[in-house]
Parts: sequence; C-alpha cells; structure tokens
Amino acid sequence: MSKTWDAVIIGGGAAGLFCAGVAGQLGKTVLVLDHAKVLGEKIRISGGGRCNFTNLHSGPSNFLSLNPHFVKSALARYSSNDFIKLVQTYRIAYHEKHQGQLFCDDSAKQIIEMLLNECAKGKVQIRHPVVIHSISYESGQWLIQTDSGHHQSKSLVMATGGLPVPAIGASAFALDIAKQFGLKLVDPRPALVPLSFTSHEYESFNTLAGLSLPVRIAAGSKGSGYGACHFDEDLLLTHKGLSGPAVLQASSYWVEGQAIQINWLGAGKENSQLNCDDVFNHVDNRLKLVENILALMIPLRLAKAFAEQQNLLGRKWAEVSKKERQALQELLTSWSVKPAGTLGWKKAEVMLGGVDTKELDGQTMMSRKHPGLYFIGECVDVTGHLGGHNFQWAWSSGFACAQAL
Repeated sequence: MSKTWDAVIIGGGAAGLFCAGVAGQLGKTVLVLDHAKVLGEKIRISGGGRCNFTNLHSGPSNFLSLNPHFVKSALARYSSNDFIKLVQTYRIAYHEKHQGQLFCDDSAKQIIEMLLNECAKGKVQIRHPVVIHSISYESGQWLIQTDSGHHQSKSLVMATGGLPVPAIGASAFALDIAKQFGLKLVDPRPALVPLSFTSHEYESFNTLAGLSLPVRIAAGSKGSGYGACHFDEDLLLTHKGLSGPAVLQASSYWVEGQAIQINWLGAGKENSQLNCDDVFNHVDNRLKLVENILALMIPLRLAKAFAEQQNLLGRKWAEVSKKERQALQELLTSWSVKPAGTLGWKKAEVMLGGVDTKELDGQTMMSRKHPGLYFIGECVDVTGHLGGHNFQWAWSSGFACAQAL
C-alpha cells in the first residue's frame, strides 16, 4: 500500500510552498508536486529580482473579485504584518518603496530559500519535475497519477497559479481541474498588463517612447463586474502603447471596447482646472508659443505633440481662441481613448478571473461541492493591485488553507 498523505499540494510557487510549510509545521504530512525543474521562478523574477513580497497597507480594498468580501477572512487571519515578522526572523533585509511596497535589499532568492526552509521545518516532501497524468477521487481519497508514481491523499490543494508568463511554465492546470470537478470559473484575462493602441489612435505619440510622467488614470465602470477605479501613478509611453504603474493598475479594470481617461497633470481635476486657468490666463504668457505654455505643466516633448495634434504648434498664445484653449484644457485634464487591447499573457503580471469564489469557503479555501479540494493563490478569482498585494494573497490564502487541512 502506498502512503496516504494528509495533503498533496500541486504547485511549488509562493502559495503552494507557504501553505505546505505552515501545514507541515502543524503536524500534517504534506507532499508538494511541481512540473518545473526550478521552483519559485515567478518569485525570482518579481520586483526586478528583489521580490515585492508584500505591502504595508494590504487590505480588502486592494483586491478585485466578483465577490469583493471573499478576501476579508484570509487577509484578517494572516496579514502583511504577519509575513513581515516571518521575513524578519530570517534576517532578510528589506526596504519600503512607493506606497508601502516592500522589497528585499538583496535578492528574491532569499524569499524562495525562506519558503523552502519553512517546508523543511515541517518535514514537507517536495518532488519536481513531475508530470501529473490524472487526478481522481475515490472512496474518500484523492488519487494523483504521475510519471513518477501514484499518490493518494486526504486533501488536494491546487496552487498552480495563473496564465501569465508562459515562458516560465504558467498553465491553466488548476482551472482545468476545477472544470473537471464541476466548479464554475470566471473567464480569465491578463491583468497588470500594458495596453496597446492602433496606429490611428496613437499617431500623436509615436515619437515619445520612453517618456514617463505622473498622471491620474481612470478605467472601468460600475456595471463592468470589477467596478471603476482611478489611480495617481506614473505612466510610460512605449512604441506599442501605454505602460507604467498607472496603466498596469488601470488594465485590471479596463473592459474591451471601453475608453480610459487620463489627466496628464497628475492630480484631481479640481486642482488641474486651477493649474490650467493660472497658466492660460497669466498675462506674461500672451506672446509665448503654445507648446512652451503647455510645457509649464507637462514635459516639452508631450507639449509639442499636443500642440501639433490641435494644429497649434508654433502659434503664439495670444492667437489661440477661447474655444481652442478650452479644447486644450479638456485634452490635458480628461484625455479619453479606447485601447485596442492588451499585450497579453507574455507581458501580464497576474491573471484576472479564475475559480469563482462562490464555489469556495472564504475561511478555508475549500470547495463547497468537494470536501478536501482546495484552491489557493492566483488561480482563484482574486487579483491584487500592483505593489505586493498579489504575493500577500498567496500568503493569506495559503495560511487559511493550511489551518483547515
């Protein structure tokens, strides 16, 4: 007779390894299976190789889900402060960046090593690379057939992540298992991903690739499932469209066919209105060129592009009509454009959608239909904002699951 594990966890990434370590240290016998030759690749490449492992301010408002209340239990039971304490016990030096984002001072590999050490403390068995041929449920046991043998377990945890970055082995395996056992899915799509534009929409900016500036960006709508948002972040113009933190954030809310709105002055419209009025009406600006007037508020290269787009390049401000000034103000404070699409899974940082949270118990992450079947991490319809929140969901959902095994 082969050994019966308390839990077999499919996926040796952030959520899977963390869940395994916690469960093992609670006295459970745990086996982790993964198809990769090297574990934790997504952790390793994250944050420019330094892993943005959590966010000081991570809370329910930082996550998208068709059921926004689903995250509350797991986040309350294992917070960013709890993970920070774990990092500190391993004496991993870290620093805070923009808006509470925490990064390793040295290397993301330190987080991987920490997770593996936590698994070792719990006597977790890890086997990789392993190909899983089938998963079934018989007589109260989960049966996993692999190219290296047969395993059986009281509980099965799916922690295989989502579809972004296929080059490092991302797959829809967890979603396929969910469908096999009759669980509903929320259609997955790329999130935290650059947006692309057609040549017509983007012709004014073709020469501005590499330009970055702070903006306010808005996307989505109240009736679009995940709602609407606005973010004050940096935007980056590229050869293919728009990127940078502002656009990555907005992409999670953007729905195909809808426009996004950009305030190029980077503040609330009320302040931007005052900014424009002060500059446009200043008596000393009458004899200046339009592009130089605009350059008082935005980078000169962008100012010239806007002036050219409005057929005002090279004209003196005194020659610009009231109607033209109003059009410029509208352009600066509420530029609206419809993206053609995203740059897809290769450039996405996370997946939006996944296993429908209505199928899961928010306190345990277990399937309501199939006792002993759990889904954690990115494969669930929970997507964090940019800045360490998605890793925090891996830790929180993994912890909640481990407590229930």
